Amino acid sequence: MAKDPVCGMTVDEKTAKFKSDYMGKTYYFCAASCKATFDKSPAKFAGGKSGHSGGCCCGHC
Repeated sequence: MAKDPVCGMTVDEKTAKFKSDYMGKTYYFCAASCKATFDKSPAKFAGGKSGHSGGCCCGHC
C-alpha cells in the first residue's frame, strides 16, 4: 500500500487509477483532484509529508 502524498489516504498501488512519476519515483493518488494538486507542485509533496494539516481535499477519505 502507498500513501497519497497530498491527502494522506492509503492507496493500493495495484489498483490505483491515478499516479504520477516524479524524480524517478511513482506516487499514487486516491482521486484525480489529488493527482492534479501534486502535478502542479510536486516538490511540495514529494518529501513524504502530507501537504495538508488536516481534513481531506478530495472527498474520498
